[in-house]
Amino acid sequence: MNNIPKIKLGVVAVSRDCFPESLSVNRRKALIAAYEKKYGTGDLYECPICIVESEMQAMQALEDVKKAGCNALCVYLGNFGPEISETMLAQKWQEETGCPVMFCAAAEENIGVLSSDRGDAFCGMLNASYNLKLRNVKAYIPEYPVGDAEDCADLLHDFLPVARALVGVKNLKIISFGPRPMNFMACNAPIKQLFDLGVEIEENSELDLYEAFLKHEGDGRIAGVVADMEKELGKGNKKPEILAKLAQYELTLLDWIEAHRGSRKYVAVAGKCWPAFQTMFGFVPCYVNSRLTGRGIPVSCEVDIYGALSEYIGACVSEESVTLLDINNTVPKELFEQDIAGKYSYRLTDTFMGFHCGNTCSARLCNPEMKYQKIMARSLPVEVTNGTLEGDLKAGDITFYRLQGGADGSLRAYVAQGEVLPVATRSFGSIGVFAIPEMGRFYRHVLIENGFPHHGAVAFGHYGKALFEVFKYLGAKVGYNRKEIYPTENPF
Repeated sequence: MNNIPKIKLGVVAVSRDCFPESLSVNRRKALIAAYEKKYGTGDLYECPICIVESEMQAMQALEDVKKAGCNALCVYLGNFGPEISETMLAQKWQEETGCPVMFCAAAEENIGVLSSDRGDAFCGMLNASYNLKLRNVKAYIPEYPVGDAEDCADLLHDFLPVARALVGVKNLKIISFGPRPMNFMACNAPIKQLFDLGVEIEENSELDLYEAFLKHEGDGRIAGVVADMEKELGKGNKKPEILAKLAQYELTLLDWIEAHRGSRKYVAVAGKCWPAFQTMFGFVPCYVNSRLTGRGIPVSCEVDIYGALSEYIGACVSEESVTLLDINNTVPKELFEQDIAGKYSYRLTDTFMGFHCGNTCSARLCNPEMKYQKIMARSLPVEVTNGTLEGDLKAGDITFYRLQGGADGSLRAYVAQGEVLPVATRSFGSIGVFAIPEMGRFYRHVLIENGFPHHGAVAFGHYGKALFEVFKYLGAKVGYNRKEIYPTENPF
């Protein structure tokens, strides 16, 4: 997935001048050693400059980590720490690089240090956080930011997926082909919040896309892409007659991305798929969307710009493929009683079906098959609805989430962890039976109450911890599924 950043985290130790500098330096060395023992080498850069209450040393450390190619920073309080120079470093780092910064601090190692080598970093973190707020510096501070070398090594490792997403967002261009379908205000996308996040947006018409598609007719690379599709689909290749057109479309998108990424390193796409797409292009783009998403280039459906952004964030956090699904339909009581009740600790209201026409990559589906889009075929000839990838989602842990900009200028998000159950859906499309604890209440008091659209991004695994921190860092109000009463919930 070369569409996702690789993080190099610079670690800068700091020291108050009334504490031994060696205390911070030795604790920094122990931190690096503990990290590399547990997680290997390549993620961290150990800055040799320890800042001791000096603005000039802060600037020297800044230049050193920049020169080393770091794109994330950890300010490590080996002792009480110099509140001015350490937070000045964080401020200048963000101003000059736009990259994320975290703070953590050293715990006292044993009884022996208490008499003469006590570091007091537990106290220093309070002053650091106060000064960060004075400077309006946004920093990632772990839930419990103080620990020994092994503890802090884990904190650094937890920061990496958060940093990947934040760096990715700051260097992302979303390319859309629209406008959104008629009667789809749910995919409304106020772009002001995108610019606030540092995301670039390129909005095109589907006529531009169609013109580019026609220019790729007869492209010499089509046969190679068709062969790759045939290999991927295997026995699930139920519509071989459409592969050449799908390959032509895939090349159109990939070439557009390369020609239009501009100054941005990373790209996501918000694509159109109806109402005129099928009749003009002669197919639906679902399978191609699934293939690109599987490579780390999310392609959302129905010109869902914030859906594409959400998918990209999840891909950065998980470093794996994600998908975008409708929070679609209830599980029939008959199915629940037959396949779920007594076998899993969920209530009916904890379950639902997540569905989309066929945009989920084949690796995430059981026995995927290339078919036609049943809903569209109700009003169109079947032959122009070919190109959707169908199959039940594989069972396993998931995180359902979304970041959304509101018409009022707000930025909000939600995160909920659960699983796809190993239960046959007896339905069509890319679809699965989802179970999320307290889903019914979450659905009412987070999703409905806050006006979230029906599309949700899905990461395959439990990534709620990192996604929550990403959304919090970006300034979003974050909702989640919980057992406690919601502010809008009737207590009676």
